[in-house]
Amino acid sequence: MHRTHNDPKTRSGPETAGATIHRASQYDIHTRLMGLGVNRPNSRMIIEMAKIKPGDKVLDVGCGTGNLTLTAKRYAGASGSAYGIDASPEMIDVARKKAKRSGFEAVFEVGLIEKIAYPDATFDVVISRLVIHHLPDDLKRQGFAEIFRVLKPGGLFFLADFNPPANPVLAHVTFALVGHRMMQTNVWGIPPMLTETGFVDVASGPTRSAFLAFVSGKKPT
Repeated sequence: MHRTHNDPKTRSGPETAGATIHRASQYDIHTRLMGLGVNRPNSRMIIEMAKIKPGDKVLDVGCGTGNLTLTAKRYAGASGSAYGIDASPEMIDVARKKAKRSGFEAVFEVGLIEKIAYPDATFDVVISRLVIHHLPDDLKRQGFAEIFRVLKPGGLFFLADFNPPANPVLAHVTFALVGHRMMQTNVWGIPPMLTETGFVDVASGPTRSAFLAFVSGKKPT
C-alpha cells in the first residue's frame, strides 16, 4: 500500500516486503461498507484527531484509493496541500480519478513507506489508516524512520489501525469483512517502536470507531 518513480504502466508496482492490495474496486467496496469514504465520519474523525488545519502540508502513507488524503486536503484548505503514496499502481489510478471527481486537489504517487520519495522535513503531518498491520516489524521500523525524516520539526505522525473488537459478534462480522490477518494485528505494540525511532509525546488509545485505535507521536522541535 505504499514509489519512487516507476513506470505507471507497471501494474505490479515496486518491490516491498509489505502486503500490497491491487484490487482497487473491491477495496473501495469494503471501505464504503466500513464507512471510510471521502469525508465520511471515520475519515473526518481521523483528520480532526490529527488536528489538520488550513495551511498544513500532509502526507498520507498507504493512501489506498485516496479517501483519507482527500479529506485531509479539505481540512488543509487552499493554503495547504495533501499527498498520498501507495505501493499499488491500481490504487493510485483510482485515487487520481477520485480527486478529479471530488474537486479536492491532491498529489497521488506510487511509493513505499520504507523509501519515501520526499526531502527531509517536508510535511507538517503524516497520517496513515489501516496500513501498518500489513508490514512485518522490521519494515514498520524502516517506515517509521522514513516518516520521522520527512516530518518537519514539531510535526505530527498519526496512525489509526485495526483494534480487534472484544465483542464476539462484532469480531465475527469484522472477520467476515476484513479477514484473518487484520484480526491478529496488535496496534498496542507500535508506541515503543515510535519512541525507539525518536518520536516524543507518544500517545495511543481508542477512537470513536469500534474497529480502530490510534497511535501518535511528534518529531522533536
